Amino acid sequence: MKETELPGMVKVRQIFEAPSLDNVARELKEGIARSGLKERLKANDEVAVTAGSRGIANIAQITATIVEELKKLGARPFIVPAMGSHGGARAEGQIEVLASYGITEDSVGAPIRSSMEVVKVGEIKDHVPVFMDKISLGSDAIVVVNRIKPHTSFRGPFESGLMKMLAIGLGKHEGASLVHSFGSKGLREMIPEAARVMMREANFVLGVGILENAYDETARIVVLDPEEFEKEEPHLLEEARDLMPHLPFDDIDILIVDEIGKNISGTGMDTNIIGRLLIRGEKEFKKPEINKIIVFDVTPSSHGNAMGVGLADITTRKLVNKIDYHAMYTNVLTSGFLNRAFVPLTCETDKEAITTAIGTFKGKDPDRVRVMRIKNTLQIEKLYISESLLQEARTRDDIQILGEMKPMKFDTQGHLTGGDYA
Repeated sequence: MKETELPGMVKVRQIFEAPSLDNVARELKEGIARSGLKERLKANDEVAVTAGSRGIANIAQITATIVEELKKLGARPFIVPAMGSHGGARAEGQIEVLASYGITEDSVGAPIRSSMEVVKVGEIKDHVPVFMDKISLGSDAIVVVNRIKPHTSFRGPFESGLMKMLAIGLGKHEGASLVHSFGSKGLREMIPEAARVMMREANFVLGVGILENAYDETARIVVLDPEEFEKEEPHLLEEARDLMPHLPFDDIDILIVDEIGKNISGTGMDTNIIGRLLIRGEKEFKKPEINKIIVFDVTPSSHGNAMGVGLADITTRKLVNKIDYHAMYTNVLTSGFLNRAFVPLTCETDKEAITTAIGTFKGKDPDRVRVMRIKNTLQIEKLYISESLLQEARTRDDIQILGEMKPMKFDTQGHLTGGDYA
């Protein structure tokens, strides 16, 4: 297919209703002051503060603020990676993941203690064991921190949040693998059960739930006492669902995704955004309906873990050459959803990937193919749409057209250029 036969693209901006915090540290400090944390701590208590593997807005500042407030109360805080098998299921790898988010001993003012060693702390139904990070269990107290948002693999009252950070994050590789081995139904049922066991056996003293708006900014910080975790998290989850962004059109022929990555979503691409679960037994999303998904690259922060590439239909040699199969397979075997690590049809260049996808729409004029291009599923405020979508966009109050229609351009290596999302 000739380059002139590719549809032109124009940059647009989505306009979301999006509450945000003016002062994240102040909000967090005020929440901690209102909590019962002071009564739960003794002088010189060693307090484990969890840190996960997600790209959460202001996470380094939030972690440093928690450390600061704990020190004011006479405690000795330290950071513990709580990310299941991420980081290649290695203690050193998990420290590297935290560093990629700006969480280091110097930046947050506390040491990082990382280990993959776990202790069995109890059982749930059918004698399934519950494992917990040995370092956290041995601390005097634990503060659990996580973003609350819809999960990418199942639906339930507890998805991504504080309870999951306990059951999966602090379960480390062994605990996370066990829970995920029961599939999406197991995740839905076992996360709260395993979390309850951990809360009985360890001294959790505080929870910090983070909600983000459609622009990936901190919308709200909720500080919870331990007895509030189970009661309040389902309500916060629904609030988070309402705050989520979405693609501007529900009917898309081709979605081009410049990059996937673990710092973007646990599944590389957020399934809530692309409308694909691809999990046997779980209902698919009603929208958006995307015929073909192309992914070009994997982020450096993923360290070669291209988890989620299997959600795409077409990828590039550039991405495939960066895959660390040990890291990706360790992650996907833990999750149990093996198809998410399947490598799709691989094209040598971005240009070949696009022309291949367009070629699947037999008999359809390329100018009529509905094409959208995004940087990743975490950043969808500004994106590119093809001429076939432009007419509808002009009728929408929530879409601002930022430029003129331009032809797709490629560099000498066949990589698509012009991806300015600023």
